[in-house]
Amino acid sequence: MRTRLSCFEAVSAKLCNKVNTISRGSPMPQPRSQRSFSAKSLPQRLHAPPRKQKRRPSVRDYLRPDEVDAMVQAARKSGRHPVRDAAIILLMFRHGLRTAELIALRWQQVDLTAGYLDVHRVKRGHTTKHPLRGPQLRLLRALQRTYPNSPYVFVSERKAPLSPRSIRAIVARTGKVAGLPFVPHPHQLRHACGYYLASQGHDTRAIQDYR
Repeated sequence: MRTRLSCFEAVSAKLCNKVNTISRGSPMPQPRSQRSFSAKSLPQRLHAPPRKQKRRPSVRDYLRPDEVDAMVQAARKSGRHPVRDAAIILLMFRHGLRTAELIALRWQQVDLTAGYLDVHRVKRGHTTKHPLRGPQLRLLRALQRTYPNSPYVFVSERKAPLSPRSIRAIVARTGKVAGLPFVPHPHQLRHACGYYLASQGHDTRAIQDYR
């Protein structure tokens, strides 16, 4: 019993000494959040300059004519629908078609005898009539023989209009088969049309008919 009382008395004495010290004017310990700190106390990694992130190589927003030609040739030799896929690549390039304009294209807009294509633009565009050249006519005639009863030009195996997702997949797959160093997308074919016409010396008014 005496030993337990001695321990209790010792603890009480320490507490009394601490209270007396505070009462004589010694500063009270500050909370952790209010303690001042210096720059030296910060971790060294906070003073290091930020690391430079690697930039992805920029990809052109258009395709060159030789790249389009390589994709057309690759489409002719690969896939389950070589004629359809080659016609998709060629018409999007030659007429600057958007994906929505391509999948909505009907045979009533195609005149295989006179060699014209009625292009119905979206996004407040105006309807224009474009000429169809030999390679396009041959592909379209072969495509019409493949799907004779479909009102749409480009359809799936179920004879339903292709979806935008299907067009993106066809363009990407064809670009990979053609050996392009990047994955192409349909809008690059539309932009390729404008760049090609400008490089051939066509004026701005003529190019607007393809936009």
